[in-house]
Amino acid sequence: MEAPQRLARALLVFAAIGAALQCLNLVFYFAAYLVATDASYAAALGPAGAGALVGLLVEIYAHGFLIAQVFFGLWLLPMGYLAYVSGMFPRALGVVLMIACAGYLIDLLALFLVPTIGEAISGIVVLPAVVGEIWMVFYLLIRGVRTPEPAGPLPVAA
Repeated sequence: MEAPQRLARALLVFAAIGAALQCLNLVFYFAAYLVATDASYAAALGPAGAGALVGLLVEIYAHGFLIAQVFFGLWLLPMGYLAYVSGMFPRALGVVLMIACAGYLIDLLALFLVPTIGEAISGIVVLPAVVGEIWMVFYLLIRGVRTPEPAGPLPVAA
């Protein structure tokens, strides 16, 4: 298997894992909504207990989102490299997407290891991801992919 195929498969696997984690993670958010809106939880746990449980579920959701962010960051590396080498997109877009991968991972580590610093730098380190992802979408919507020129003459049908 050639390197571009392996990279495309890695991109697919990272995106699928990130999406699956995020879908699973939404269960915690939905559970927090159920506890907050169903009076039976407040009756069983007391208002303070139900409120604490809602807070815990929302916090688990927030941490789950950060875990899924690992894969949302990792899929940008093969996508950026493939965009860079394919000739179908501007090379600068590929570079920005690869830098965006590093930005997501730095953001994740900072938020987990040093939350106060992570919150302060989050907007800066994810900026390449915002720029790269929006650039990719608008490039595809407006320009489309560049069709590479064939290497040699096209075969003639008999």
